[in-house]
Amino acid sequence: MIKAISFLSAMSLLCGDMAFAQKTTLADLPATAPAEIVILGEIHDNPTHHLTQADLVARWKPAAIVFEMLTPSQAKAVGGTDRTDATAMEAALQWNGTGWPDYDLYHPIFAASGTANLYGAALDISDVRRAITEGAATVFGPDASLYGLATPLPAAEQSAREADQMTAHCNALPPEMLAGMVAAQRLRDAAFARTALAALAEAGGPVVVITGSGHADRDRGIPAALAIAAPDTSVYSIGQIEGAPDPSAPFDVWIVTPPTPRDDPCVGFAKP
Repeated sequence: MIKAISFLSAMSLLCGDMAFAQKTTLADLPATAPAEIVILGEIHDNPTHHLTQADLVARWKPAAIVFEMLTPSQAKAVGGTDRTDATAMEAALQWNGTGWPDYDLYHPIFAASGTANLYGAALDISDVRRAITEGAATVFGPDASLYGLATPLPAAEQSAREADQMTAHCNALPPEMLAGMVAAQRLRDAAFARTALAALAEAGGPVVVITGSGHADRDRGIPAALAIAAPDTSVYSIGQIEGAPDPSAPFDVWIVTPPTPRDDPCVGFAKP
């Protein structure tokens, strides 16, 4: 049963869990899904991360897979398409022009998905933009308090998240935008959590969530929202990162991979 608990209580529980976080490898992960909902993080343009996700999907045979990259209509459009046919799947999903990396990077996950129900968790961009100006709770709707969105973050946590947003955007954001960017991130994490719970209720478990490793953050991401909304639901977070993590990496376990070659993302990011 989904029930509300206090935001601060959930954060305390999550921080206590961090003592058990550890580095792992694909080979060391279990033969069956370790929780009802498993968050599989990624760096979006790293091919190795998607191959790892595909391996775990094939291994665990989830009843449902939730994709950050898909809207609900895209997921529904797959229908009876042969999921092993990359060309057919790319067309069914209308992947081109979505802004995500090439479909070929994600195809191994779809090809391994078997008969799992597919769910799209992506919000309309207009809703994300509204959250920046109107707040996450307003955009999320009546269940905002259930997911902790009606409770302001503690001042220190708000400041820390604003600093992270500035860093993530190459120190180019106007300071007055930072609070809104944090609100948009909170909205997306709560929305992904809501979709994962809907998938669990409709398809049964396990449910795998394919998302960026930032959303797999147990302190701030999807697991934090799930801890508030559905504390009796078991959740396991796997982060995939490039290079050594901070000792307090905010996942249940994490996998370290070599970085994928990429241009400097801050080149051409003009500071206002």
